[in-house]
Amino acid sequence: MSLRQMEYLVTVVGEGSFTRAAELLHVTQSALSHQIKALEREVGGPMLERMPRGVRLTPMGRAYFPHAELAVRSAEQARRAALATAGAENGELHLATVHAHAVGVLPEVCARWGREYGGVRLVLHEYATTEDLFAHMERGVADLAVGPRPEQWPGPVTVVGAEEMVMVLPPGDPLAGRAAVRIGEVADRPWVRCALEPVIAGRRWLDVECERAGFTPRTAVRTQHTSTAVRMAAAGVGVLITAAHELTGLDCTAVPTDPPWRREITAFSRVSPTGAAARFVTLLGEVLMPGGGAADEGPRAR
Repeated sequence: MSLRQMEYLVTVVGEGSFTRAAELLHVTQSALSHQIKALEREVGGPMLERMPRGVRLTPMGRAYFPHAELAVRSAEQARRAALATAGAENGELHLATVHAHAVGVLPEVCARWGREYGGVRLVLHEYATTEDLFAHMERGVADLAVGPRPEQWPGPVTVVGAEEMVMVLPPGDPLAGRAAVRIGEVADRPWVRCALEPVIAGRRWLDVECERAGFTPRTAVRTQHTSTAVRMAAAGVGVLITAAHELTGLDCTAVPTDPPWRREITAFSRVSPTGAAARFVTLLGEVLMPGGGAADEGPRAR
């Protein structure tokens, strides 16, 4: 089996159609079908089932597909890394992150990247949850990811910054004018929860912190996006703990926590960053931790 055959399979599945895949790959549909059939013969069975509207993977195809996708993505990353090392003009750097970091952390970094390394175009892959981010990075979707620390990540993880966590309250709330608020002071209030909350050792970060304070948070509403959660909290639905940078441009009242809470921002990848990826990690540290710089912690075993 060849990498090209794997690329054909990945493209057909991604497009859901032989016709669209053939157009994207710039080959005839008959040539594409021939290569897929050759791959199926070599693997030992059918991997695609043709449906009235599109295609879907067979059980054998579902077992084979993640490995083929990873091989194709790894080859793409190897090519981009080589181009970046050779000079990086007109190259690409693929970044993966959660939406909250895409709007709150990366704009300043990307703007500076454009000024200093304009020859390398950034391609951003955004995900709604950290779970989606980690899963797609394991499949090789991007050269580098920016987000909360992944649990048991097998590759290098570099701390590039920290988010200050704040409590979002409605205007006029008795606690809104305080310099800081202890979490125990809001133990009896309802909470706004967001799907983007980080997970630590299999548990939601807020649940762990509230448990340390001696209570279990009572959820009033659970949202998919931070911006929705902030508006809910500002309207008085419940208390929200979120990163300060996620409030940019939103009308709300935020109060620091006592003691201060901070959440790590990391850059992680499947292999050690080189070329453009390594420069981006350095730039992240310079922007997010002025005077400190990124701290590479190396790979962690599963």
